[in-house]
Amino acid sequence: MEALDIPLARFVLLYLLLLLPLYLLRRLKLGLGREVLISVVRMSVQLFLVGIYLKYIFAINSLLLNLLWIMVIMVVANLNILKKAGLAVRKLFWPSLAGVVCGTLIVLGVFLFLVVRPTPLYDARYLIPLAGMLLGNCMNGNILSLERFYSGLRKNEATFLSYLLMGATLKEAVHPFMREAIRTSLAPTIATMMTIGIVSLPGMMTGQILGGSFPLVAIKYQIMIMIGIFASLVLSMVTSLYLSLPFAFDRMLMLRSEIFAGKKKG
Repeated sequence: MEALDIPLARFVLLYLLLLLPLYLLRRLKLGLGREVLISVVRMSVQLFLVGIYLKYIFAINSLLLNLLWIMVIMVVANLNILKKAGLAVRKLFWPSLAGVVCGTLIVLGVFLFLVVRPTPLYDARYLIPLAGMLLGNCMNGNILSLERFYSGLRKNEATFLSYLLMGATLKEAVHPFMREAIRTSLAPTIATMMTIGIVSLPGMMTGQILGGSFPLVAIKYQIMIMIGIFASLVLSMVTSLYLSLPFAFDRMLMLRSEIFAGKKKG
C-alpha cells in the first residue's frame, strides 16, 4: 500500500491557502508578502528538483554519491547558519561546520550501524532522509544558539568584562551566555517532545503511516528520530560554540567586532 498521489490540478489548489494569510499580513502592514511568495516559490522549485534528483540517487545507491550529497547539504546548511545568525562566514565557517558535522554524523552513525542497520548500511532510502532530518534541526538550533550567544555577549559586554576582571578564564566568563543560548535553542525541541503524540502527530510518523507502514513501526522511527534530533542538537551547538571561541576573541580576550556580518577590522 502506498500513499495516494495528488493530481497536479488538485495540487495547485494548495497554493490558494496562501491567499488569506497574505491578505492578513498585508492588512497588518508587516511587509512580508514578497518575502513569503519568494520563499514559497523557492521551496517548491527546490523540492521538485530534489525529488527528481533523489529518484536517481535512490536508483544508483552509490556510497560515494550518497556521501557527496550529505557533504554538500552540510556545507549549504552551515552557510545558512552563519548568515541567519548574523555572523561572518569567513571568520567562523570551520568551527561552525565542525559542529554541524559532529552533531549530524555521530547520531547518523548510531542510527545506521547500531539501530536500523539497513542493507547496505549506506542505503540512500535511509541515509539521506535521516541525515536531512538531523541536519535541518541542527541548522535551526545552531542559528539560535550562535545568534543568542554572540549577540548576548555584545549587548552585555560590561558583565562579561567584569567576570574577566574577577579572575575568570574565557570559558568561565562566557559560560552564563552559553548556557542561556543553549537553553533557549533547546526549548522548542523539549516542548515538542513533551507534547508529541498528544497535541500533534509528527511529520515523519504521519508520512510513514500514509506510505503504508504499520503505526507501531512508524512510532519506533519517530521516537528514534526525536532522540536523535535532541542528541545532535546538543552535540552540534556545544561543539560550534566552544570551537568558535578562539576565532571570536583576540589575545586580550576581547570579542572581535569582525566576526559579525558586515563588520570589518578597524
